[in-house]
Amino acid sequence: MNDQPEQEANKRPSDSEIELALLMGPNDANAMGNVHGGVIMRLADEAGALAAMRHAGKLVVTVRIDSMTFLEPVRVGYLLQLKARVNWVGNTSIEVGVRVEASNPITGEGIHTNSAYFVYVALDERGRPSPVPGLELENEAQRRRWQEAEERREIRLEKRTQAQESWQSHRR
Repeated sequence: MNDQPEQEANKRPSDSEIELALLMGPNDANAMGNVHGGVIMRLADEAGALAAMRHAGKLVVTVRIDSMTFLEPVRVGYLLQLKARVNWVGNTSIEVGVRVEASNPITGEGIHTNSAYFVYVALDERGRPSPVPGLELENEAQRRRWQEAEERREIRLEKRTQAQESWQSHRR
């Protein structure tokens, strides 16, 4: 009898893609009358986590917001649309790209307002990191996103090493 957990089959990015759409109201506004950036960050994290959970088939936790770019303000009364897609997977971690667009709900005219990359770790029932399925890349765009995610991962690992070395040198 094998006590090792069985590894799930690879999944395609389209298997776990998430799209959310929400109408932004006055409770979402900042002092300028636009949607508060923190509201957009929370919604992007939720969309990303849903895509990661769907891919992993289990709960995940956010371990990093690798990048979040605010390109345009979002107006109160606009429809916020978030698209989350798995770009890369490791042993227990998943990078999800989230694209945010805002559109006038009457005319449908919209703009790309934000892009973000989130990293999640899948958890088992005891709250420990847990293996995730591999990612089956189907086209050149997905292979490009995988490669870009690999590059971001390398930068994260370099920064973590530098931070640890800096911390160690300050402790001496």
